[in-house]
Amino acid sequence: MADNLSSIPVNDAVALTQTLLRTNTINPPGNEDQCTRYLAELLSAAGYDCRLVEFAPHRSTLVARIGGRSDKPPICFTGHVDVVPLGSAKWAHDPFGAEIVGDKLYGRGSSDMKSGVAAFTIAAIAVASEIKDSAGLTLVITAGEETGCEGAFHLVGMRDVAEILGKAGALVVAEPTGNQPLVGHKGAFWLKASATGVTAHGSMPESGDNAIYKIARAALALENFDFATLPHALMGQGTLNIGTVRGGLNINSVPDAADMTIDIRTVAGQDHRQIWGCLCSRMGPSIGLQTLLDVGSVFTAPEDPWMQSVFARCQTFFDTPLQPKTVSYFTDAAALREPLGQPPTVILGPGEPHMAHQTDEFCYIARISEAEQLFRHIILDWCNG
Repeated sequence: MADNLSSIPVNDAVALTQTLLRTNTINPPGNEDQCTRYLAELLSAAGYDCRLVEFAPHRSTLVARIGGRSDKPPICFTGHVDVVPLGSAKWAHDPFGAEIVGDKLYGRGSSDMKSGVAAFTIAAIAVASEIKDSAGLTLVITAGEETGCEGAFHLVGMRDVAEILGKAGALVVAEPTGNQPLVGHKGAFWLKASATGVTAHGSMPESGDNAIYKIARAALALENFDFATLPHALMGQGTLNIGTVRGGLNINSVPDAADMTIDIRTVAGQDHRQIWGCLCSRMGPSIGLQTLLDVGSVFTAPEDPWMQSVFARCQTFFDTPLQPKTVSYFTDAAALREPLGQPPTVILGPGEPHMAHQTDEFCYIARISEAEQLFRHIILDWCNG
């Protein structure tokens, strides 16, 4: 597939977005290699040192680097090329057709977030000759983000991650924001709570021990969960949701096993270990707890000088003053930020936030071109500063 992609001419971010959209990278199974290897070819031709890190067959994360100085770390951009399934509703536009209708580009991943990846890739290629002797630029284009940042966590778990990734002085996450800069996102703490019992015939429940009752009492104990911390000024308060409950095999048996999944979104300053302890205390000793996903929140103070410079660049595209905001979803920054050295982080990309994961997903063409310009300015501001 990479050979087929290479035959398609690419000369701007919209065209590159179309090229990426025509490649099916629904996760699962992903097959992101088709995109990451193609992007590696483009970036290598522009002078970037590229490394593909495979975490499963046909699933690679791309790290591309250029420049570098001892007195200042590079700026880093990141984005993912996997997309979510199409859903059951019928699409009016081919999800892999990359069709342009009026001012919109349609396709699965047009907003979330192949347009963001295309915009910073084209920006990186455009400025390559200007920044090769500067602090430099690192691009991290991941696989498996939609299923818990799999590619990013695999990368940061590698023994030689410091050599592959290096440090960064600032991080841009090109998730869909409509080109409005966001200063952070909530963390995610996903857990599975389990209860066991003793099976018996459904006509003689007194002979058994019903696990569903245990998990039901545990679920009710978490209703109106108190995080015991003050709300964050921008992120608000953490949230807890019971996502699934399972138990029993047939109607006429006492179930001897039951479980539920818990989706907790945390704000800056909340400790996941402390929350674990509160959950155990609330649900009681009969409930077992298992961590499914543990990613921290990301937040950079709006007063940070670099963040203010990004806001100033973005403001030129908007008539009303931009206000610092955060989002509830998480991004690959949750995995990458620590090994990069905890740099100030902005979430900024051309996609429409409300179109992520939607039927007939689209991105405004103008936003993609704007993002390419923004990203070029942000890169040059950093490298020339």
